[in-house]
Amino acid sequence: MPTDTTRYYFVSDMHIGGDEALAEVEFMDELLEFLRDLERSEEDAELIVNGDAFGLWEFTELEGMAKFDALVERYPELFEQLRATGERVPITFMPGNHDYELACYPEYVERLAEYNVTLEQEVVLTREVAGRTIWIEHGQQRDPNNESPEFGNPYANPPGYFVNQHITGRAGQLSKRGKFNWLKDIQSVTPMTQIPDWMTSMYFYREMSPLLRYSVVPFLLLFQVSLLYVFVLLLDLFGVWSLPNVLVNDALQWLGVLGLLIDVVLVVNLVVIFLLVLLAIPLFFLARDVRRTLERFGLVGSDDPQEVEDRYTQAARELFAEHPDVAVYVYGHTHRAAVIEVDDRLVVNTGTWLKRFHRRSVLLGLLPRVYYPSYQLNYVRISEADGDVLVEYEVVPKANPRELTRLESLLTLTPDTEPPIPRRSVVVGADGPVESDPEPTVLG
Repeated sequence: MPTDTTRYYFVSDMHIGGDEALAEVEFMDELLEFLRDLERSEEDAELIVNGDAFGLWEFTELEGMAKFDALVERYPELFEQLRATGERVPITFMPGNHDYELACYPEYVERLAEYNVTLEQEVVLTREVAGRTIWIEHGQQRDPNNESPEFGNPYANPPGYFVNQHITGRAGQLSKRGKFNWLKDIQSVTPMTQIPDWMTSMYFYREMSPLLRYSVVPFLLLFQVSLLYVFVLLLDLFGVWSLPNVLVNDALQWLGVLGLLIDVVLVVNLVVIFLLVLLAIPLFFLARDVRRTLERFGLVGSDDPQEVEDRYTQAARELFAEHPDVAVYVYGHTHRAAVIEVDDRLVVNTGTWLKRFHRRSVLLGLLPRVYYPSYQLNYVRISEADGDVLVEYEVVPKANPRELTRLESLLTLTPDTEPPIPRRSVVVGADGPVESDPEPTVLG
């Protein structure tokens, strides 16, 4: 890396590669254009890919350097563009968890160097800007499910490796057999504890027989109404208040045939509710015991993405306390792009270029939740500005995929927008504070 570098670009979590359908890279055009822009620039800059450039874990039928050969064969334009950009701007890769093998074999250093990419087989990198330190990680070592127990040992794999080998890789092999090519997107579901819920949603809205799906929809939509109907019946049965039951019966009679159909659905749901009540207590204790067992094995954890991010915020506080010279802590891994202030310093999550999902409940009933797809392609630029550390967050435009079925769109509202990421943040001087412009930039 040249000593006169004054600006650093960061991207992560592209997960390029994998079995069959996982080989599709939906953001390749945008990535190539980003690399071309760097090639054409006049900056003294460095591009750092802080982990998971490749999806090596998702190759289940190839071993060793055969995985790299497959990448070069599949994506020749990408590797040639890396070579061209690397002639102008230094490019540095560091291993993530999905391309952990980059940390284990010196052959990867040699092969990537052929394309003007420097591979640093380290957990942490640092760079200096304005006399302050930029601390760079992928972030897997702070995740119990993906932490490498002995970094650099190719046989010391965490639980996440086996999940990817047996679930994600297999999903890539099977995805094109579905009515929709959706299984390949399993690698975009984070945290992985949401995978069962996501698969239930995809099965119901995409794979289930339409006849079966639209047969059960009325029952599921009216399930909550059935609970209210139970309450009305109990009020009447115990002589507390009979008027609501009278009004319900009058309304059903007024609706004629439709009212009769609704009445049938309500009665069926009442039977189901009664059976569920009988089963609820033993199922509760069984589910609690199963979850505790899975937690002991580290196979399930928090289902709240914010709790996951809080783990990294706490890590940043400890890092800043131990290393006062660190102005910015950069990580990826969780796929949730962010630039936040912590103790007058900045914590930057470099997000992902994969598709992202936003889970939303349906407006009524017990139907499976809907997963809205979106893209948030981005990069982070860190440089010196008048003696301060400048952090700029830039969005690469890409239209969100139009993949929702008509039923999913009818049953849900448009998902809430996420809090905006500051377009421009500055760590002022040696001790802060941080100044931010709240609006993100979208490059046109």
